[in-house]
Amino acid sequence: MNDAVLHPSTVAIHAGRGPRTVDAPLNPPLTLASSFHGGKYAREQGAPAWEAFEEAIGALDGGRSVSFASGMAAATAIVESLPAAAKVVGPAAGYAWTRSLLEDRAAGGRITLTSVDTSDTSATLRACEDADLIWLESPSNPLIEVAELDRLCTALRDQPVLVAVDSSFATPLLQRPLELGADFSMHSATKFIGGHSDLMLGVVTTRDERHDAKLRHVRAQLGATPGAMESYLALRGLRTLPLRLDAAQRTASELARRLSVHPAVSKVHYPGLSADPGHERAKRFMDGFGAMLSIELGDDTELADAVCRKVQVFTHAKSLGGIESLIDRRARYSGSSAPQSLLRLSIGGEHVEDLWNDLSNALTKENE
Repeated sequence: MNDAVLHPSTVAIHAGRGPRTVDAPLNPPLTLASSFHGGKYAREQGAPAWEAFEEAIGALDGGRSVSFASGMAAATAIVESLPAAAKVVGPAAGYAWTRSLLEDRAAGGRITLTSVDTSDTSATLRACEDADLIWLESPSNPLIEVAELDRLCTALRDQPVLVAVDSSFATPLLQRPLELGADFSMHSATKFIGGHSDLMLGVVTTRDERHDAKLRHVRAQLGATPGAMESYLALRGLRTLPLRLDAAQRTASELARRLSVHPAVSKVHYPGLSADPGHERAKRFMDGFGAMLSIELGDDTELADAVCRKVQVFTHAKSLGGIESLIDRRARYSGSSAPQSLLRLSIGGEHVEDLWNDLSNALTKENE
């Protein structure tokens, strides 16, 4: 099968299945083994349980994939593959655990860190002078901001700085950073790829054999190996990702439109809205606007808390990307004093009207 001529949705269903030989299973079997005849050892050389998943993600992302025990293990592997005292440019806002990883490594002298608003292309490029790595998260968590990946990668193409993109919110179906010129495409497969809130897994894809070898070495050295069952479940989840994501982002778009005129909502963050700062950017290089959105309720932390308590179709829980819709309360800006009046919504597979009725009822103070 020539994956290059197939739509990514088709690749997600067929990649990583092995050859079509008589009596072979349609799905790669679950292989529970750590050691193999001849000296192969899973932590060092990998295992069949991971390889089918890595092959499928690699086919989608356009490179060679290395899987890890979690998204944070994948992110850590990229950072640990850098030389000592490497200069890293990281996002001033974004996933808190990634930012704390970079801050901890900087505090320990492992790297030097410059934080920047990565949605500001000019400021980001200035910060990248003499940098070894820039870490981009797009769309970002929790503000769903879209970095200009196409222009950033083009501008940095002839510079020694490596470009790593956390593309977890987009998945390989909506965004393929390596095609834009990035060096690393990272996904938390815990989220949309797995899709059922029942596993933890991370994956990094690169086109450079040297980066691939370093990532595999770090995985073995740190013991950040994925589980066989998790890899099996993630590959199974990938098969339905095209259907789940298509339905979820259509619902997300409609909810964002309705919420944008709701009197209790001061702002909606969703690149599918024409007024969103990321709208034109996403249209340039993404194949959809995704299933994540956030809403601001001014500084009304009491209402934000009430919404999380009152919803009955949405589930108030952390994480995202599952078949069930989740809602989580966050601060728009980092810092303990920032009001937690932003609600991040991960849209799942429920009917749009049920989700809308649930949200609109929860947003009505009179129902308290």
